[in-house]
Amino acid sequence: MKDFMKYTLATVVGLMLFSIVMTVISIISIAGMMASEGMSAPIEKKSILKISLSGAMEERSEDGSMPFDISALTGGETGIIGLEQALTALEKAADNKNVVGVYLEGGPLAATPAMTQELRQAILKFKESGKWVIAYGDSYTKNSYYLASAADTILLNPHGTVDWSGLAAEPYFLKNLLEKVGVKMQVFKVGTYKSAVEPYICTEMSDANREQVNSYLSCIWNNMQADVAASRGLTAEALDGLADSLTMLAFPEVSVKGGLIDGLCYINEVKALLKEKAGIDEDDDLRFVSINDMAKAETNKKKISDEVAVYYAYGDIVDMPSTGFSQSHQITGSGMTNDLQKLREDDDVKAVVIRVNSGGGSAFASEKIWKEVTLLKEKKPVIVSMGGMAASGGYYISCAANQIFAEPNTLTGSIGIFGMIPDASELITKKLGVTFDVVKTNAMSDFGAMGRPFNAEEAAIMQNYINQGYELFTGRVADGRGMAQDSVKAIAEGRVWTGEQALGLGLVDKLGNLDDAIAAAAEAAELEEYSIGRYPDAEPWFANLLNKKKDGYLESQMRATLGEYYPAFCTLRNLGSQSRMQARMPYFLILK
Repeated sequence: MKDFMKYTLATVVGLMLFSIVMTVISIISIAGMMASEGMSAPIEKKSILKISLSGAMEERSEDGSMPFDISALTGGETGIIGLEQALTALEKAADNKNVVGVYLEGGPLAATPAMTQELRQAILKFKESGKWVIAYGDSYTKNSYYLASAADTILLNPHGTVDWSGLAAEPYFLKNLLEKVGVKMQVFKVGTYKSAVEPYICTEMSDANREQVNSYLSCIWNNMQADVAASRGLTAEALDGLADSLTMLAFPEVSVKGGLIDGLCYINEVKALLKEKAGIDEDDDLRFVSINDMAKAETNKKKISDEVAVYYAYGDIVDMPSTGFSQSHQITGSGMTNDLQKLREDDDVKAVVIRVNSGGGSAFASEKIWKEVTLLKEKKPVIVSMGGMAASGGYYISCAANQIFAEPNTLTGSIGIFGMIPDASELITKKLGVTFDVVKTNAMSDFGAMGRPFNAEEAAIMQNYINQGYELFTGRVADGRGMAQDSVKAIAEGRVWTGEQALGLGLVDKLGNLDDAIAAAAEAAELEEYSIGRYPDAEPWFANLLNKKKDGYLESQMRATLGEYYPAFCTLRNLGSQSRMQARMPYFLILK
């Protein structure tokens, strides 16, 4: 017994000492990695910037500063391309003497048309440095081919595919499903074209929605065709003919003959070509540099105290951040107003560019942000750069700026308001057998009760509430754009426009990308030399570890897997927690 106690105690002490040692080692390791945060490895000579056109493209990559390759832990790539990092990487690669070219690797890519348009512009600008761009893929989707078409040479696997079949929008409709489970959506809206509610109350697109989608889809496709035609020396008619032939199911030789592809080869032949272009011996390994490593590479530019701040506002606009599955990033009303206030009070910040990429969300949060933008504008120039979309609430937070820039393919407008409250009384009472009773002190004390739908008086009050929100929204736009409110209403009604269309309507000032907006901000602030600050700081990679965010990895994988379907998944999941007044784009708008 004595020996048993001795050995047991020794084991317990040993385990405790082991735990303490491992904890100390872990703390030192994390501290070391935190200390290396933002440090960049030197770029080797004859390096090639590799951009994988697969997964999902977002405005910024949250884990872009991770000091080690997360694919080693996840068993593959994260599948997220940060547009900010990609643009920065291409700019730095053009100036870095150790980078000899860019390799675009084709694949399935989910991204908004305006985001691919901006990245493509950056690829073309990179080529102005005199360096080469080569694209190769086992397959190209429309998005990845559109980007690859900017390359000097486009290659395809001999048994690969090119999807160049035009664009289609395929909204989902859940009315029949909801009826089967006994749920009916009580909808209140202003705007003939405000189609965000249609998935819940219709089985097909309304005539108004079909009109607007056909209009902006045609505009986007025409812009994509014009860009590809210019790079490939083709005509729009020839590209339409290839689209109608369904190149995805044709022999790859059809794409070569049609001018979409320059040649067919296997990956080993591509590697040999890259080595030849880079001046690397065939026995040596290719030296690829990732987007994130290139974006972190040091430059010789000196720090200047006068600063143009770029503030990234992307994702759903919400009153409070949601937990669990959500879009990769959200714009919270209080969070963004606090951030803009800090920029307003920072004397080194001479102008602010707000980069908006949002389909909207909470009307109340949008109003709060609008107010802070007006206060910021009183003190320094404010320029908005619209990304993939700046619609509904995204336009609400943009309209007060001094100037608005948009890409031709940006989706914007959607100036309208709606409220949507589920009536689950049939499910709860008739199907589940749950009944309710009520005791109340006033006529409206049980407003929104679960056991019954709205009565006529409650519905009228709710509709009036939405009407007031629409009046406020259109009034804000009228003030910001210097238009009569009736003129705003004539082009509002919840209708979605492309940036190109919005320019002619006076909803935006100029067509241009983020660089154009930054240049305009510097000019407005009368700055000849300036630094560019980017806000808010991207959450560092170790935050998930310290915060014990259990959903982080699973969420990133769901986002990469579902791609363009992921926002729809999140919206449906979070429907019950949304504020009653919404200013947002159609829920299930998927471009194919």
